[in-house]
Amino acid sequence: MAGSQANGGASGRMIAEQLRVAIVTGEYAPGERILQEELAERFGASRLPIRDALRILEVDGLITVVANAGAWVSRLTLAQCEELYQMRESLEPLLLGYSMPNLSIVTLNRLDRLADEMQETEDPDSFLRLSREFHLLSYSGAHTSMLANTVNRLWDSTEHYRHAFTRFPRAEGGKDVHWEHKLMVSALAREDAEDAKQILASHIRRTRLAITNHRDLFAE
Repeated sequence: MAGSQANGGASGRMIAEQLRVAIVTGEYAPGERILQEELAERFGASRLPIRDALRILEVDGLITVVANAGAWVSRLTLAQCEELYQMRESLEPLLLGYSMPNLSIVTLNRLDRLADEMQETEDPDSFLRLSREFHLLSYSGAHTSMLANTVNRLWDSTEHYRHAFTRFPRAEGGKDVHWEHKLMVSALAREDAEDAKQILASHIRRTRLAITNHRDLFAE
């Protein structure tokens, strides 16, 4: 019995990670219902690991579970989204400062290439995938006990709104965004932490103002 429960827990975590990717990449939209029967069929799993996966994602704030009703992808209010982005504006520059001294030349070269790839792509989904890799890679040199996990959760909580936002014309990938990526790489390469942090805070603020300008994305 104990072994079965352990295996169920492991399966639940694996399903949770796959479902997390599906949510943050926009496969499931904010407010969309998630049916356990469909998940069981999709993952070839019983109800127990499905429920475990939903509990994990509920704790992380990605889904909302209503007793005897079902589960939905969490939908933020405008005020909640603004607060989460303001947290990111404060915390991510701090994390970048921790990371910068430990970034290798290989990592810096990869960041520079990612900035180029974002500028070259015309596909919004590709841009968002590259952007996520760029920013999380820029934080990869940080050795923290709590801050990195907090930032990852903030990214997951807001990422599916960026995907919903991309349906609006010219929503992502403007010239200013690309310049900011290149300027950030340049600041990291010359180990100018203050410049890198200021560029990043401005970069996140720009996205916050653009997304929150579209009130129809958010719950009342």
